[in-house]
Amino acid sequence: MAQFKLVISDSAGKSMSQELKDRAAQPLLGARIGSILDSTVIGIPGGKVKITGGSDKSGTPMRSDVHGGVKKYVLMSEGVGAKNLEGGRIRKLVRGNMVTEEIYQLNCRLVEGKLPEKAKEEAPAAEAPAKEEKKKK
Repeated sequence: MAQFKLVISDSAGKSMSQELKDRAAQPLLGARIGSILDSTVIGIPGGKVKITGGSDKSGTPMRSDVHGGVKKYVLMSEGVGAKNLEGGRIRKLVRGNMVTEEIYQLNCRLVEGKLPEKAKEEAPAAEAPAKEEKKKK
């Protein structure tokens, strides 16, 4: 059965991660990068989410211009999966734009609605101890 780690962000810069397993993950199978889904599928009431990317278990990134759920070597000069090429081109392994069972992480953006308050409280709390340690030094 399918299992995904979702990273959901909103326009304010807040994000939360969530894990979906088995039946909860089934509605995401077959969706593509750029698809807009109802957020109740992932447990956020009253909104919509857009799939923006992801990666598989080995870390291979999904790319929106590769069709299907396959892995392919693509000749690229820029974009997802290509870093610091400085004007050159390179053949890199990327995964297609369809969500399949091999996908491990999905990146989503909240188009309508709000993230739950619980997620908003956790993000600043994690940053606060790091700032205090810098002041002590």
